[in-house]
Amino acid sequence: MNINATLLGEIIFFSGIVIGVLSYYLAKRKTSTPKIATFIGVLLAFIPPLGLIYIAILVLKKDINQNNTGEAVE
Repeated sequence: MNINATLLGEIIFFSGIVIGVLSYYLAKRKTSTPKIATFIGVLLAFIPPLGLIYIAILVLKKDINQNNTGEAVE
């Protein structure tokens, strides 16, 4: 069986895009620094298992409180 390097590169490239978009969407809700979290997600997307693990960690993380009213939330 021949392994096509172009196909492998395209799979990694498109997984990088998908994981990058997912990590940005999740990082907006779950971290205070979404740009850095997205950058880390895109870097880890080049090694597909690590990218998927990173997305799973972001999914399991609790949402941050984005209440900017200054009132205490109970």
